[in-house]
Amino acid sequence: MYDPIFAKSFSRYDRRRFGCFALILSLIIALSICSTFNPTLHPLTLIGDAVNLQLSISAVESMLIDDAIINNITAQTETAQNMLVINETASAADIEPRISLQSMIVMKESETKPAKIDQKRRNVDPLCRVVKPDADYCEIEGDVRIDPNSSTVFLVMPRSTISETNATSNWIIEPYPRRGTGFVKPWTVKLAAEDDASVPKCDHLHSLPALLFSIGGFTGNHFHDFADLLVPLFATSFRFKRDVHFLATDYKPWWPAKYRPLLRRLTGHDMLDIDRQNQTHCYTKLTAGLKFDSELVVDSASGVSMRQFRQLLRQTYSLDRDKASGSGRPRLMIVSRKRTRILTNEDRISRAARKLGFEVVSAEGDVSANLTKFAQLVNSCDVMMGVHGAGLTNMVFLPDKAVLIQIVPLGAIDIFAKLDFGNPSAGMKIRYLDYKIEMKESSLIQRYPIDHPVLRDPMSIHRQGWGKLRDVYLNNQNVTIDVRRFRATLAKALKLLRR
Repeated sequence: MYDPIFAKSFSRYDRRRFGCFALILSLIIALSICSTFNPTLHPLTLIGDAVNLQLSISAVESMLIDDAIINNITAQTETAQNMLVINETASAADIEPRISLQSMIVMKESETKPAKIDQKRRNVDPLCRVVKPDADYCEIEGDVRIDPNSSTVFLVMPRSTISETNATSNWIIEPYPRRGTGFVKPWTVKLAAEDDASVPKCDHLHSLPALLFSIGGFTGNHFHDFADLLVPLFATSFRFKRDVHFLATDYKPWWPAKYRPLLRRLTGHDMLDIDRQNQTHCYTKLTAGLKFDSELVVDSASGVSMRQFRQLLRQTYSLDRDKASGSGRPRLMIVSRKRTRILTNEDRISRAARKLGFEVVSAEGDVSANLTKFAQLVNSCDVMMGVHGAGLTNMVFLPDKAVLIQIVPLGAIDIFAKLDFGNPSAGMKIRYLDYKIEMKESSLIQRYPIDHPVLRDPMSIHRQGWGKLRDVYLNNQNVTIDVRRFRATLAKALKLLRR
């Protein structure tokens, strides 16, 4: 009678657990009865003086941990109150040996009450994981104290939780996507004991998370403003839904002023010039550095995408067009350059484009004045073209299914052209065409003899380093396009629009 009910009410695994429980409970009762008649047989005596514990029924129940909990320890540790550092690079195999049975019991209880993990059994390292060879990114959780005077982030913990190995663990990071620019202040992330007299006391306690990043680097260049800061800021902070403090090191007042409408979409709080603070700001969560996947690219696996970033731009700058026009008279924008890589026969290209059916507008792409007005102008266009350079960054304002034509100058810079603008176009739902100029279309043919390595062997110049390549091919080259040859590229753009 009992067995069928038992089998119906409990799974095979539950029955096995219940059987183990019953067996342990029976042993406790039996040992207790024995101890009544023979005190020398008391359970604690049998176990030994080293164990100062009475095993209660509730303790036994706590030990019956679901397989799912044991197999998913990495996820469970996030709920434990004292898991102060989130190590995203560690695998389950790295973490599990550090966690005792008692810790696992507490993790199960942490769903309903604060955790009380045996800190002496923990081996917690501060995390600053390198996500790319030239970028630092660090997520810290716990008692986080920011000391602007020493440019140090302290992760404060009880001394008993700090091992000899990580007691001296310091990470030097540059909170900017590109390391080694020479324009970014380094910060130290340091693990410290709470009784250490050198640890600063909190002057300001904050309940919101914080994001520490640098406005140094290459800011001021339109491409780097978006590729190095605005897009990574979006990718890193969007999950906070504006409830995050932006802490800016290497602060430049003009930069947040220029992009204030967009920054207001990412945080509901004023940006803090952290370098100029004379007091210690304390948080429970801090992200130092920015997520950086690639130039103008957001990895959708992180939960956000470039499509969402472009939607944010449309909301911020009141961009009306979601999709390029496939009929009528499409609008072509020629991005002009005034200092380097000048398109010398822009007027002839404009005439050829009009004959093909385009309406043509021309504008300098390095925006320094009214960004809203310029973004709206770009959004009104169906095709954008220009010589490789920062002005092409304005592709972010184009409507979906628009066409970008990148004119690639002479030299071994094809890889940079593809990385900066060709590859990102797919994530923006923009069609991409490139036009690689020939030797006769470059102004370099007037400066060097026909057999010079600059003309005949660009890779030999590339091997001399980025500085040499930039000086020769980017800073001292103009372009005169063969209009007849380029007409085929314009015709292809028309076909793409009409698909």
